[in-house]
Amino acid sequence: MNPLPPGSTIGILGGGQLGRMIATAAAQLGYRTHVLAPDRESVAAQTASSLTRADYHNRVVLADFAAQCDVVTYEFENIAAEPVEWLADRVPVHPSPTSLRVAQDRAAEKSFVEDLGGKPARWAPVDTRAALDAAIERIGTPAILKTTRMGYDGKGQARISDPSEADAAWEAVGGPAVLEALVPFTHEFSIILVRGHDGTIVSYPPAWNEHVDGILSRSTVPAPAEIAAHWTEAAALTGRIADALGHVGVLTCEFFATADGPVFNEMAPRVHNSGHWTIEGAETSQFENHVRAILGLPLGSVTLTGRHVTMDNLIGAEADGWADVLAEVGAHLHLYGKREVRPGRKMGHVTRVTGHSD
Repeated sequence: MNPLPPGSTIGILGGGQLGRMIATAAAQLGYRTHVLAPDRESVAAQTASSLTRADYHNRVVLADFAAQCDVVTYEFENIAAEPVEWLADRVPVHPSPTSLRVAQDRAAEKSFVEDLGGKPARWAPVDTRAALDAAIERIGTPAILKTTRMGYDGKGQARISDPSEADAAWEAVGGPAVLEALVPFTHEFSIILVRGHDGTIVSYPPAWNEHVDGILSRSTVPAPAEIAAHWTEAAALTGRIADALGHVGVLTCEFFATADGPVFNEMAPRVHNSGHWTIEGAETSQFENHVRAILGLPLGSVTLTGRHVTMDNLIGAEADGWADVLAEVGAHLHLYGKREVRPGRKMGHVTRVTGHSD
């Protein structure tokens, strides 16, 4: 495709912090952004050029949105695919609805990855309570029951340590779902790559991701040796996924580092929390590279700006310590503009880069 020139408008479906940071990166390059979201509070609208607050299924709104945008992207994968497909018939949408549909369904996602030679944890589809018993007999315990759709940051899932806990898990999660065997692993990590319209791919170094209560707490780059040993294989699989989907933009795949190699956990067809470190920690952030990719621009360098980078999420009341962070030399504070502080809510993040290359 011919690159879209500065001054063009990027439509963003979703009003959260990822959209906020996409809009910021786009503005830096001279592009306008138009957010479409139903949220009463849209933190993305604080940095975007314009906002339409409306339901994603309103065809009159969608038609007007498409007419005002030169390209459309989305900041989360829990949006219904139908409006995205409707938009894609009228304006370029990247990543495509195909990427969205695969990522939205855990069963479809795992089958897709297995067909490409990836190795997810042993799993089985679960559509009924009786199917859960059969899955437990096949997969064993301990295991995790997860909804096939929605669910993030530990939501929409229940751990089953013993078959006697099946009733409680089904009550909590229901179906359709998938049952996954618990994987013994040393570390969790993510591969974040960017694919352009011409198939060019750049891939960031893997980040070691540490979680607390199912929510990402810290990402560290470079990753420990246990992760580095799996880098090539995991990045190659992520590249195959991107190529098979014809994906344009950022694609994130999460993995477990195990004695038997990298085990695929899940994918996100979008910019990702575990890539926030790239804003200060890489020569081109994941947000800028996503913008570059969907606009048809050359992709930027993913080289680290220092020898060591950490990104710490500010969850809930942790964000109240913003003044101390601002007083810390070398700390880069990002607050998302959310008014209400709630336990488990991502309010911002802090990035620290040491050993700067310059």
